Amino acid sequence: MRVPLSKPEITELDISSVVDVLRSGQLSLGPRVEKFERNFAAYVGTRHAVAVSSGTAALHLCIRALGIGANDEVITSSFSFVASANCALYEGALPVFVDVDAMSLNLDPECVRRFIEEHCVWDSPQQSLIDRRNGRRVKAVLPVHVFGLPCNMGPLLKLADQYSLRVIEDACEALGAEYGGKGVGRFGSMATFAFYPNKQMTSGEGGMVVTESDELSQLCRSMRNQGRDEGSSWLHHDRLGYNYRLSDLHCALGVSQLRRLDQMLAARENVAASYGQLLASEARVTLPCSPAGYRRSWFVYVIQIRSLEDGSTRQVRDAVVMDLRKRGVGSQAYFPAIHLQPYMQRYEFAVPRPLPFTEAASDGCLAIPMFSGASAQEIEFVCDNLRDALDCAGAATLSTKKSVVAV
Repeated sequence: MRVPLSKPEITELDISSVVDVLRSGQLSLGPRVEKFERNFAAYVGTRHAVAVSSGTAALHLCIRALGIGANDEVITSSFSFVASANCALYEGALPVFVDVDAMSLNLDPECVRRFIEEHCVWDSPQQSLIDRRNGRRVKAVLPVHVFGLPCNMGPLLKLADQYSLRVIEDACEALGAEYGGKGVGRFGSMATFAFYPNKQMTSGEGGMVVTESDELSQLCRSMRNQGRDEGSSWLHHDRLGYNYRLSDLHCALGVSQLRRLDQMLAARENVAASYGQLLASEARVTLPCSPAGYRRSWFVYVIQIRSLEDGSTRQVRDAVVMDLRKRGVGSQAYFPAIHLQPYMQRYEFAVPRPLPFTEAASDGCLAIPMFSGASAQEIEFVCDNLRDALDCAGAATLSTKKSVVAV
């Protein structure tokens, strides 16, 4: 048996929806884009939704639409996919990485507050927060709802309000998640979602910007289409823009998938519950948490190898990943810390060290297969092989220690 890390759920209705667009002859800038945006905004509960080519494109447009650029900083998490930091770098701004909460692995509001109090000063005339180390303005906070679990938005919003910070929600992994009974994507000035094939729903590729602001939505619509306004003539460009359009083919698939999103979310929740039952007694790993007041949307199922006193956590995790792959079980180390990525070393970016929980999570986290169609047999196969891989990794580590002592 082989079990992939992820697998999109594609139905005959999905296929026929895309085929209908192919037969129509209008593959882009057509009616399916508007329909996908309208339906998605209704699902999330926002006034506007703007379809774009990827979650990364959505994040970039948010940064640009909010006027974040050179001499600015954005507070965010290093425990994320690189796009949540790159979107600031695209515009000459710097990501400021603060640590995550050890349990949720999300941006820790207390660490945000500590960064502000220790490194920033309030400029009253300009009504802005200044990083005293480099004179840059702290313009926004970008919480990432990692692995589909919402951030602790209450205290983050209070800090944002206190210091006039914009809030950009990276909800690319969290469609359908809720915090305090309110869906993610509705807390900040803007929010982003993504539809890559490993997500809760897919449009093949694609992303979405959501906002309550008429002005911001219009600006994003213009920038995604080379800077043209909707009322402009064909080759009239009012501003710098990008080719961030999403085709009608992608949007047709998105519309079809959105119709049964709640069913797919429920199926993924059942998969997660099965893992929780089968792995509850496995003392060598920590299972993902689901705190009261939060509704997780299961993007991936990420366990953590429990921290080992001898510092071999990453070694064990990496050995388990490789062993699982040999056994036919898809697995991945999610996420390597962004601030430790090789390309980041070439940037002058502000990291108030240390980031112990981020780096511990980066060393210990391991994603195992998660998709809505996973069968009971596949889930049991994954769990059995995970235990065996942990046994082998532990034995190999012990053997290495004995060899070192003998030398």
